[in-house]
Amino acid sequence: MATNHTPNRTSLETLFARANEALDEATGGVVPPFQPATTFARRSDYSLVSNRHLYARDDNDVVRLAEETLTIAENGEAGLLFPSGMAAIAAVMRTIPNGGRLIMQSQIYWGTMKWVREFCARREIELVEVAAHQPAELVQTTETVRPDIVFVETPSNPWLRTVDLRAASQTCKAVGARLVVDSTAATPVLSQPLGFGADIVMHSATKAVNGHSDVVAGFLCTGDASSDFWTAIRTDRHDAGAILGSFEAWLLLRGMRTLPLRVERMSANAAAIAEFLTSHNNVLEVLYPGLSTHLGHELAQVQMSGGFGSLLSFRVKGSGKEALNVCGRLNLFHRATSLGGVESLVEHRHTIEGDVTGVPDDLIRVSVGIEHVDELIADLDQALSGAIR
Repeated sequence: MATNHTPNRTSLETLFARANEALDEATGGVVPPFQPATTFARRSDYSLVSNRHLYARDDNDVVRLAEETLTIAENGEAGLLFPSGMAAIAAVMRTIPNGGRLIMQSQIYWGTMKWVREFCARREIELVEVAAHQPAELVQTTETVRPDIVFVETPSNPWLRTVDLRAASQTCKAVGARLVVDSTAATPVLSQPLGFGADIVMHSATKAVNGHSDVVAGFLCTGDASSDFWTAIRTDRHDAGAILGSFEAWLLLRGMRTLPLRVERMSANAAAIAEFLTSHNNVLEVLYPGLSTHLGHELAQVQMSGGFGSLLSFRVKGSGKEALNVCGRLNLFHRATSLGGVESLVEHRHTIEGDVTGVPDDLIRVSVGIEHVDELIADLDQALSGAIR
């Protein structure tokens, strides 16, 4: 069993590196243990051996430890882990009643958009997609629709758009809506949306939170654990059984111990690559909030601290053929989906998602890892120079 004696937090680096001060109570081991049991025995009088252990759906120490660590990082009151990012989103969406209303940011992660569209159609929920990075449009739509939930993603995937969270929160509160923020691309290291008024912050923990491309997980965190909204989400996770296994939670926690260090390196690499791409003759446009020319740069400076993340996109001069040629010529970048891992990945987004979000066929999305940045830049240079003439 792990003990947790959390001191006053001084830094995210210390919080994560020390796994929220968890030690193995039985041995003193500095690595938190995990218990794979799904159920727990009772005494002869039928009392529980441990009041915190009835059944693994809710009673798993390493899951609790990972939840508590991420909740502290987000400055929240409570957090819940799920078996995937989409499972976390689904739990939020199932709080909307039949016939309810939802506003969702347009052109975000295609998997979210596809599932939410189908879910709303089945439940007869009114869905309105809006360019949430344009505050006036979000205000007007919210005042007209008066939704139950407003769901945004910042920075967005793959367009890297920045949503003004404080303004969005005020807009939601004016009509009694809940603001839910997908902060996967930012991570808890770079941004804490609850501090800007979000009701829920969501992460696909599969990505940078884990960082090693070997765990699928999702996370939700709230600043008000006593709200009916959070109670409904917590109940849904329990009753629907959307839980994370003990070994997956242990791997997730192990990955989290280097999260600040990884994010720092990946963000620095991404910033250098973005600057390089802006000056390349074969690049039409670079999408990265760390660039001073980026539409949401000034807002990102307010909402993000310590860097602008590892995700960026760029559009090549030419068409989808040239973009695919660039991807095909890369050697250090794996041609694979996902983002936030220690290894750099490249995706031709139009091939992956088709017309779900209207992504153009000349767009390439890059997840920058921790490799030496000079080698990554050289690889991109040769690919761009050789594929486009």
